[in-house]
Amino acid sequence: MAKRFRLGVSPATIRNTMSDLEDKGYLYHPHTSAGRIPTDVAYRVYVDALLPRTTFTVKERERLAAQISSGGSTAMEAILRRAAQSLGVITQELGVALGPRFDQSRLERIELARLASDRVLVVLTLQGGAVRTIFVEAKGQVADAAIAEVTRVLNERLSGLTLLEVRSSFAQRLRDSASDSTELLNIFIEEGEQLLDAAFPDADEVVLGQASVLAEQPEFSDATSMRRLMALTDTRHYLAGLLRKRSGTAGVSITIGNEHDDPALEPFTLVTAQYHAGALNGVIGVIGPTRMPYDKVISLVTHTSQLVTDLLE
Repeated sequence: MAKRFRLGVSPATIRNTMSDLEDKGYLYHPHTSAGRIPTDVAYRVYVDALLPRTTFTVKERERLAAQISSGGSTAMEAILRRAAQSLGVITQELGVALGPRFDQSRLERIELARLASDRVLVVLTLQGGAVRTIFVEAKGQVADAAIAEVTRVLNERLSGLTLLEVRSSFAQRLRDSASDSTELLNIFIEEGEQLLDAAFPDADEVVLGQASVLAEQPEFSDATSMRRLMALTDTRHYLAGLLRKRSGTAGVSITIGNEHDDPALEPFTLVTAQYHAGALNGVIGVIGPTRMPYDKVISLVTHTSQLVTDLLE
């Protein structure tokens, strides 16, 4: 090692130094015949105090931007899926993303537009600028006057409420409306909850990249480690809770190995950053083994969060 890296010290000095680092808890032997490898404490010191400033290549930057912005759909779910997938491939870790929670967002306005004689487009705009669209199928032809009247009623009864309030009292708020457009309004009364679910799907649904990318790393070469990885990807609701705790944290969040509260996560490092969608925010990042190129991963996660923000604002 002394010759290979031209450290300017003797092999004995290196051995003594590594022995000291082991005594202080920064290195350990996974088994007697193995060399020394860093502990979680060592990785934390590296990240906090020794991490070099690294910028990834222009080619990587352009590739990431192209993959996230391409693909046609500009829906938030599609953007997050592309971002998690692309981030995972370029870092060779497991990309993860979590959408923003809309329950406390206020409904600013509702607009209806006829697409066909029996099909209506509904545009829901939230305070902060987030927009969702859904389609309503009517049993017969819908008159322009009915669309205008139902638009008035929906805005009169629902605008200014949080989505949580709308979900819990949708039908009750519309049922006593003195509207002549009974048939179209009844669709909203009877199917309001399903329509909102379609417009605002479960915010705690975690988007994952390709687990196969992570499975190729040496840390997951044995059956036990592979089972841990598969168990992690199968517990999406648990992952959602883990990521949701980070959604209000600015900058990059890094949790290494035994810093996790759950022992099942000790083989992993989680690196995430917050992105914004108007006044809302979510989380994008990667999960990987504690041995990862932290400088590159942190730079890529930070950049990806900004790309996603630019696409959603």
